[in-house]
Amino acid sequence: MGMTIEQLREQVRGPVITPPDAGYEAARRVHNAMIDLHPAAVVRCANAGDVRAAVTFARQNGVDLAVRGGGHSVPGFGTCEGGVVADLSGMRGVRVDGERRTARAEGGATWGDFNAATHAYGLATTGGIISTTGIGGLTLGGGIGYLARGLGLSCDNLISADVVLASGDVVVADEQHNTDLLWALRGGGGNFGAVTSFEYRLSPVSEIYGGPIFFDLEHAGDVLRGFRDLIADAPEQLGAFPAFQIAPPLPFIPEQRHGIPHVAVVTCWSGPVEEGPAAVAALRDLAPVAAEHVGPMPYPALNAAFDALVPPGLQHYWKANFATELSDEMIAAHLQHGPRVPVVNSTVHIYPINGACHRVAPGETAFAYRDASFATVIAGMWPDPADNEANISWVRDYYAATAPHSEEGGYVNFMAADDQNRIKANYRENYDRLAETKRRYDPHNLFRLNQNIVP
Repeated sequence: MGMTIEQLREQVRGPVITPPDAGYEAARRVHNAMIDLHPAAVVRCANAGDVRAAVTFARQNGVDLAVRGGGHSVPGFGTCEGGVVADLSGMRGVRVDGERRTARAEGGATWGDFNAATHAYGLATTGGIISTTGIGGLTLGGGIGYLARGLGLSCDNLISADVVLASGDVVVADEQHNTDLLWALRGGGGNFGAVTSFEYRLSPVSEIYGGPIFFDLEHAGDVLRGFRDLIADAPEQLGAFPAFQIAPPLPFIPEQRHGIPHVAVVTCWSGPVEEGPAAVAALRDLAPVAAEHVGPMPYPALNAAFDALVPPGLQHYWKANFATELSDEMIAAHLQHGPRVPVVNSTVHIYPINGACHRVAPGETAFAYRDASFATVIAGMWPDPADNEANISWVRDYYAATAPHSEEGGYVNFMAADDQNRIKANYRENYDRLAETKRRYDPHNLFRLNQNIVP
């Protein structure tokens, strides 16, 4: 016999929201407004016990289980049709140990929550580019961000995790316990359980020197080629990535440039702040600067700088590939499609993942592409559903042009719902071990709403 909704309500501390309840419309929504699904219940989990009850309900009733942290999953993995959502967004506590330089964060925390807590100690770890992103999804998929060249991926800084398994058991995965599970959580996505708590290694990062530099499109080729050559052996404290971006109406951008596509380089120097101007100068000198907003700022401020471009309720369709190098042919494809970026919310980022990311062997974590130097994302985001067809075409055409010059696999956190056929390519030689670990911890594939590794 399965558990009833009433029995579920009796077992949990947080509210269980069902279709007749006030607040259901808001509770079922995720960040991507293209996703329009109706779960039978959304459990607003207050603690790991609530997560365990939601997992048990899904298992006993044979329904879909969605685990939601920040809700930013582009394919909408944070919700489901007719199943149960374990919504961790109420579990956002972060506790920092300044002496050990570690932080333990609950599974629903965002990078904004995390950075606010660690910044008080002058510490940080690699997070994402947008502060409203959940730490859970980002870390489990790998974790690419401003600090990756110096500190490695988010998953490289993951020390331990508390995990609710499909069986309902709650286990610890660390270097002493369930080491195969910890290995899989470092890049293998949400395939292995619901992580209720993450413990990270922190590093001294407080004030950074950085921000965006905009250049005219006519200089895009020089900027991309120059960036490629410079970032190959730049100091690892230099986090920077080029982007195609329509200039938003911000005070530091001349008014006549608002609404016009540019190539930008977003910079983040995390070494001594006084060395920042010299470190960023080489990027500023790639071409004549059209506009910039560069200077010293707290690291959390940079991590939140673009949040306003990615509010909830946009339409999302993304594509991604890893690239071993930014070849001239690849740059030519970018120059053809990048300037056609359709709206201010849409963007293309080329993240460097060399430096510290390359010092981890491909088999050391589930994240396999340790020889890739770049992770490209074509992030289609726009407000009006009427533009879906045209903007999805822009993403697909761009992807088709860059894919031949890229690796077969891409970063799972940037994958679309129609990328399930790429799972083996995304994990390369780690796939078989991941499938074996999946068999051990989730033999019936209860955790299937993800870029799914089949047991």
